Amino acid sequence: MTDPSYIDTSKPHPARMYDWFLGGKDNYPVDEEMGRQLVAMDGRVLTMARNNRAFMQRATRWLAGAGIRQFLDIGTGIPTEPNLHQIAQEIAPETRVVYCDNDPIVLAHAEALLRSTPQGVTEYIQADFREPEKILEEASQVLDFGKPIALSLVALLHFISAEDGAYELVERMMRALPPGSHLMLSHGTGDFTPGTAEEAARLYKARGMTLALRSRAEVARFFAGYEFVEPGVAIIDRWKPELGERVTDSTQGPVPGYAAVARKP
Repeated sequence: MTDPSYIDTSKPHPARMYDWFLGGKDNYPVDEEMGRQLVAMDGRVLTMARNNRAFMQRATRWLAGAGIRQFLDIGTGIPTEPNLHQIAQEIAPETRVVYCDNDPIVLAHAEALLRSTPQGVTEYIQADFREPEKILEEASQVLDFGKPIALSLVALLHFISAEDGAYELVERMMRALPPGSHLMLSHGTGDFTPGTAEEAARLYKARGMTLALRSRAEVARFFAGYEFVEPGVAIIDRWKPELGERVTDSTQGPVPGYAAVARKP
């Protein structure tokens, strides 16, 4: 059995590449090499990474303001302040947050994710999104599944193909959550540059990873049966920009990603 704390530096990992995109130091040459290749294809990759963080902050702020006091954040990534729990607990100190990621380097930095307010709780699960039963079982030790929970999937699902069960995994997680829970996610798209998107997908495949960029309609499918929070599925920097930071660059065209939040009735 592979040691869960073992960090494989022979191939890139999305969490460490994301850290490089954001200017972090918790990555390796193999991550930087692939990151530079992607930036050379489309400089908006850097803008998209920053917008994912900004969307998480705005969406968390909105959800906490709407009364959500529990969050399950999967695909957490390497801690970058402010973290989700810091935003939520600033609004409601009693908020409970469970983080989950499959990269051991995130585990190595998990202490930064566990600095909760005295009234609230933060915990970390080392698991892959493809292990929903494990995540749900461990999260239930911290979260009350009888009360609304926000499932956060920021910049995660474009690494899981439909063939690997992306839609079914989201449905399984949401089925376990009670009415009044919310799904918040951001997702990369190739809608604006399909040629570049195909080239990037080939690069990921050559490195043993998946890149499943989806259209707006395909992103909307994750929310089937739920009630969208306005403005629905939007280009990521246009989702409730009044709630906080947004990152734009008019010289580059639209940010290549969508974001949305929806409520389970």
